[in-house]
Amino acid sequence: MSILIKNAKIVDSKKILEGDVYIEENRIAEVGEVKNNKHDVVIDGKGKAVIPGLVNTHTHAAMVLFRSYADDMPLMEWLKKKIWPLEAKLTKDDIYVGTKLACLEMIKSGTTTFNDMYFEVEAIARAVEEMGMRACISSAFFDFFDEQRLVESLKRVESDLKELRRFKNVIPAVGPHAPYTVSLGGLKASIELAEKYDALIHFHLAETREEIEEFRKRNGKGVVEALNEIGFLNRRLIAAHCVWLSEEEIRLMAEKGVSVSHCATSNMKLCVGNALNYSAMKKHGLNVTLGTDSAASNNNLDMFEEMQFAALLQKYHYNVPTLLNAKEVFEAATLNGAKALGIKAGLVEQNYLADLVLIDL
Repeated sequence: MSILIKNAKIVDSKKILEGDVYIEENRIAEVGEVKNNKHDVVIDGKGKAVIPGLVNTHTHAAMVLFRSYADDMPLMEWLKKKIWPLEAKLTKDDIYVGTKLACLEMIKSGTTTFNDMYFEVEAIARAVEEMGMRACISSAFFDFFDEQRLVESLKRVESDLKELRRFKNVIPAVGPHAPYTVSLGGLKASIELAEKYDALIHFHLAETREEIEEFRKRNGKGVVEALNEIGFLNRRLIAAHCVWLSEEEIRLMAEKGVSVSHCATSNMKLCVGNALNYSAMKKHGLNVTLGTDSAASNNNLDMFEEMQFAALLQKYHYNVPTLLNAKEVFEAATLNGAKALGIKAGLVEQNYLADLVLIDL
């Protein structure tokens, strides 16, 4: 199938121009003045902008069912007393329906790809394909430093990775939850599984001061140092939050090719006590992307709103009005997110995936 979008304003993080976009199957074939007259569908782009689809690099989609549940609570109390007990009662059908609802919300606000960490991955993948989206899906696991629980979790995760390979628009990933819920042995096993199945790794990192202090007490070293020693820092890793990192830790993560998902709204709502050090990440070339986190901690999945809050938080927290400017935050929500997930998207360019959004101007 071919589609011609005529006379639109073409906008991505590299350019703004007037012209046409010609799509063949799922790829952009031409951009600019398109002379090919063989097309199945013509869309009048006058008064509209064509932009790359937004990429949400950290969410738990089915938690849209928890929107406005347990607001105004500290993170660990929120997780232990409210979120985890309720999640334990979710059925596979709940997660399927919740994911479809989340997909609808994301489509309405311009997101075409998202990076999800949750349970019942077959139900999530089925919902994603039925809704016509693209997703990186990780099977979340927690071993809580218990060897038997780790063994059982790894069996499930490996089975889930095999299951996810059946789905056309799904990128498989391993989802060790966080340093405070998964042992170093579990994290090392995650790398081995990711390499075996050529999967990504989705992980919460340095979200609170308490998290990093407890890790140091338990292991006698900083979390990033420990992760580097076991080979966990690499190009497969997408680390969400990362607000309590030193500049040296940022430099090391950049050197290893890690991508970071900045979740500004969630960080503000859950009061994590710090803001992402974007200037240091930019200085060292760390790939910074954007995520909404779940609708329970946001309370929506709107990436346009996330761009706004991410930029405003940087300016306010660091008192620098030029920090994370419009071009940079748009790039974080498009090209950088695509790079983190290993897909050729995020620009309106020839041979890129035609994951595009039309916006009324």
